[in-house]
Amino acid sequence: MLREDYSVWRCGRHELSLARPRVMGILNVTPDSFSDGGKNLDPQKAVTRALQMLDEGADIIDVGGESTRPGFTPVSPDEEAGRIVPVIRGILEAAPTAIISVDTRHAPVAKVCARLGVSIINDVNGFSDPAMVQVAAETGLGCIVMHWNKLGAGSSRRSVTLDSVRPARSVPTSTRRFTLPEEAPIMREIMGFLGDQARILMRAGVKRECICVDPGPGFDKTADEDVVIQRATRKLTSMGYPVCCAPSRKRFVGAISGVTEAPQRDFATAGVVLSAVEGGARVLRVHDVAGTAQAVNSYWAVAKNDARQGFISLGSNVGDRIGHLTQAVRLINEIPLTCVVQVSHAYETEPAYGIATPVVNAVAEIRTELHPTVLVEALMDVEAKLKRVRDPRMAGHGPRTIDCDLCWVEDEEHAGAKLTLPHPHLGERDYVLVPMEDLMHDPARFLIHAGVPVYAPGDRVGHVTAEIGELDWQ
Repeated sequence: MLREDYSVWRCGRHELSLARPRVMGILNVTPDSFSDGGKNLDPQKAVTRALQMLDEGADIIDVGGESTRPGFTPVSPDEEAGRIVPVIRGILEAAPTAIISVDTRHAPVAKVCARLGVSIINDVNGFSDPAMVQVAAETGLGCIVMHWNKLGAGSSRRSVTLDSVRPARSVPTSTRRFTLPEEAPIMREIMGFLGDQARILMRAGVKRECICVDPGPGFDKTADEDVVIQRATRKLTSMGYPVCCAPSRKRFVGAISGVTEAPQRDFATAGVVLSAVEGGARVLRVHDVAGTAQAVNSYWAVAKNDARQGFISLGSNVGDRIGHLTQAVRLINEIPLTCVVQVSHAYETEPAYGIATPVVNAVAEIRTELHPTVLVEALMDVEAKLKRVRDPRMAGHGPRTIDCDLCWVEDEEHAGAKLTLPHPHLGERDYVLVPMEDLMHDPARFLIHAGVPVYAPGDRVGHVTAEIGELDWQ
């Protein structure tokens, strides 16, 4: 299919597709951050909030242990690590495939976090410390290079004196004034710094595809300057690196929206973010993950033609099992911005994961323009329409009229309790892999190429015992 953007941001063991915008949830483990200081200082509260953001649609969790608000008090690397290390450990214990960014300007902290399993270093000093450059080169993590150099060219509002075009003995000149400072010197300085730092990283051994740039809104910049920078997002993307948009609740957002209190600026932040997305920004660093995800996903769905391939595993072991599978496929085909392309035959399979009775399984191939977290909600609605009952004592493995598992979506990687993509058990399930053979030549090879480990047939669970036949869903 044709896409505007095929770029991939390589972040350690993750390859994050930027074919659509990605939401980075801010997790401040600090007592003094400008809008949410102290809320997540307790490690358990911080972990809980991180997992909540993943379910709200965050693709990345950005964990920071030092506030960099205006007038901030610096903390030592030891104190910063003491705040964030337990949180990072807790997140990865609960969601091992989560993509975590560490927001730090201290190389020792970045190095410790790399060993814990973080995927991104977000350095507000733009990797101006050679020790941080060395950490980036040694670890292969994703790098966010931020601009925090004070703008030196001056950025007062422009005025231009216009001479009259009519010849006259005494014609007064007129002055045209502008609401914003001139863009060229501001962007020349910011893009020059970001480009220089990116080249320093690459000369040290960091791969180009690991680098993302951030113009640093709010960091020693006036509101006027920040607006100029946001309007120039398209110029930033022309540098060839992914662009991070990080305006969340900043002072300039309050200036343009008239909202005084920082925690109340989320709607205004969403407006700035959508403008940046239209300009090509693909990493969106925000406090309000749920609201931003809703705004961006809705915008993307109506503004972009961006259908993705996906596979849904269907299973039933109660009542009219074939009938339940058939009805589920019909309901899936009715989901907005989604269509069923083809469906495998139905197969009798051995029970697995504590299920007591044999299951009838099939796999549906779909095309969808919905965000995966939106699609999974629609699939849960399908289950509800077919009267599935979930027994909390059986951890989701009890009898079911229908089970709709979103197993894989093209270019999508997600972690969370509500949805993990690719499905963490996809490669071990015979009752998914065998039906997929009806849909493609070699599903094992397809999934391995997509980064999914696939078990040998004898090592799988839920083995297929018989083919039942086609589903008459059309």
